[in-house]
Amino acid sequence: MAKRKAQQDPSVEQPENDKIRNLEPFTEDSANELMNTNTGVRINDDQNSLKAGDRGATLLEDFILREKITHFDHERIPERVVHARGSGAHGVFKVYEPLAEFTKAQFLNDTSIETPVFVRFSTVAGSRGSTDLARDVRGFAVKFYTQEGNFDLVGNNMPVFFIQDAIKFPDLVHAVKPEPDNEIPQAASAHDTFWDFISVMPESAHMIMWLMSDRAIPRSYRMMEGFGVHTFRLINDKGVSSFVKFHWKPLLGVHSVAWDEAQNISGKDPDFHRRDLWDAIESGNFPEWELGLQIVPEEDEFKFEFDLLDPTKIIPEELVPVRRVGKLTLNRNPENFFAETEQSAFHIGHVVPGIDFTNDPLLQGRLFSYTDTQLIRLGGPNFQEIPINRPIVPVHNNQRDGYMRQTINKGKVSYGPNSLGDGFPLQAKVSEGGYASYPERIDARKVRARSKSFLDHFSQARLFFNSQSEPEKNHLIEAFSFELGKVQSVEVRKRMLGILSMVDKGLASEVAFALRLSIPQDPELPMNRSVPADADPADYDPIVVEGSLTMSPALSMANSPKDSIKSRKIAFLAADGVDGASFMTVKTALEGAGAMVEIIAPRLNFILSETSEEIPVNHSFLTAASVLYDAVYVPGGTNSVATVEAEANAVHFLNEAFKHCKAIAADAGAMQVLESTYFSKKLPEDFSDKSVLINGVVISDDAKNLARQFIMAIAQHRFWERETQRRIPA
Repeated sequence: MAKRKAQQDPSVEQPENDKIRNLEPFTEDSANELMNTNTGVRINDDQNSLKAGDRGATLLEDFILREKITHFDHERIPERVVHARGSGAHGVFKVYEPLAEFTKAQFLNDTSIETPVFVRFSTVAGSRGSTDLARDVRGFAVKFYTQEGNFDLVGNNMPVFFIQDAIKFPDLVHAVKPEPDNEIPQAASAHDTFWDFISVMPESAHMIMWLMSDRAIPRSYRMMEGFGVHTFRLINDKGVSSFVKFHWKPLLGVHSVAWDEAQNISGKDPDFHRRDLWDAIESGNFPEWELGLQIVPEEDEFKFEFDLLDPTKIIPEELVPVRRVGKLTLNRNPENFFAETEQSAFHIGHVVPGIDFTNDPLLQGRLFSYTDTQLIRLGGPNFQEIPINRPIVPVHNNQRDGYMRQTINKGKVSYGPNSLGDGFPLQAKVSEGGYASYPERIDARKVRARSKSFLDHFSQARLFFNSQSEPEKNHLIEAFSFELGKVQSVEVRKRMLGILSMVDKGLASEVAFALRLSIPQDPELPMNRSVPADADPADYDPIVVEGSLTMSPALSMANSPKDSIKSRKIAFLAADGVDGASFMTVKTALEGAGAMVEIIAPRLNFILSETSEEIPVNHSFLTAASVLYDAVYVPGGTNSVATVEAEANAVHFLNEAFKHCKAIAADAGAMQVLESTYFSKKLPEDFSDKSVLINGVVISDDAKNLARQFIMAIAQHRFWERETQRRIPA
């Protein structure tokens, strides 16, 4: 019998091949280096192919040309079927206090270690070249490189999903993708096939409320929540199981953009979210989230009005509070987008001891799907050896060969059990960190069926709508009206009105008015077309449940923290002759509060203050747009004010910022600029007190006072009360 190695203690020096590896992959820097081929031969001429004479045929023997072209021809790999459009970053996670009561996972117990992570954010429906600002779910996938192996928490910015069973996932994706006859529309759900599917799948009612809400158009990746979606298990070292829901809570709060703004951003900067994440990390404004857990003892599995295994349901925070247990910080951008972000491979089945699965039928299907996807996308079974996917612990097993194998395994033994290799590698005991699945008791018949506890499709959709603020409800009405207005089939529109009437009659009435349709008279419960051929349809009819909880403040973004302007982008509209003193006072105050200030002027390079000091310019009015900023300030200075007032793009900048409900500030000496805007009539006629804050517009002749009030206004994110219902697109 082979001698078993002692369980490794990370604090004890280990042999070189057993050390936890540095997460840094092999990198290459060509600075000050000579060019060579992939076999190491130095290249004398990379500008001209080898020819028979300078005007003759190119020779097949040119191995340099052949290598370069061949590599180029094979540079692209299949994009992800879903979540193709993404952006990633490196960081660390650190737990606040040991969670041994609930889990034996080391990274959730050892407060002395920082666990390296790689996070990839994404949209779902669009291709790699689509816009960041599509109305869509956002992926939020986190790879923890723990000292017990990789743990992938593969989630979204919405806590529920469209379907209850993974067998319906191909149907959902086929429906939301561009329609197969014309490949239109890209990265959009506003078309017939998607809404046809939703209208005959009442289990989607809850998720569609989230998708039509402002959650689907986040201000940035840094300002959105993340959710594990499914109910998982935590297992402690005594083998006791608890159910758990995973949350990511952004420290900057949860914020969105307006829909009209999102459409404009898509034209101005379709890389808006990708650029925002990159710039924030490069500037040292590291994005941060706290990991939250909703923990339910196993004995409480059936105490709720909903089924914990139903992925279309949440556990309201009023019933089970979210316990914040650690912090995730993203602090390093990738060196190479393809090698890291594009080749990163996440899998919901990558777990470590102390974390296990439940019988959620959507989760169970995902356990198969992810590996199957990576095999085709990354070319074979060795995708785990790509540096971004490798664990930080050494890998010892009998797996061999295959496409792009990186590891050079020593010895002749690649099977087990064996005697020629003294039995190694050995199986690990549970006490040595060996993974053992939770011994859940199962006593059931094999059936293709849906649990009756999954048939309440509307109570939580209603809870979500009732919990929204009035502006958020108005945005939901506008979103449904816009999306269904793009649907050509009147029958699909009518069916959706029936679905919405089961959620909220007022919501359905408003959308029906916009579509010039009537809500079906006394609508029956929507027919579920997803019924097995031989089943009794009555067994699949949705159940009408009111639910004891009617409001959940945690579901409204209006209740998100609004106490910081850290990393917010503020535009200063100025020209030659600007009042340099007040300009710098406001700029210094904003930057001191963590905001990023950019100067926009008629021309690039610089502007001159009244005292002829040069002030660097970031953008011109031609290249900038208000939709790319969180707030705008117009400083004083007679010549600067006159120039800005005469600049049509500057006035449009202010009008658009007001329409999108952003904070606006102006020096009292710049009133004539504001008087050129369409919202000037909303400003006070008598401005004798020289200091006012009305509806998110700050005007003052005191730069310090202006800066103080402006900072408070920006922290509110938006002043949605400016909107007159269904008058300002949002």
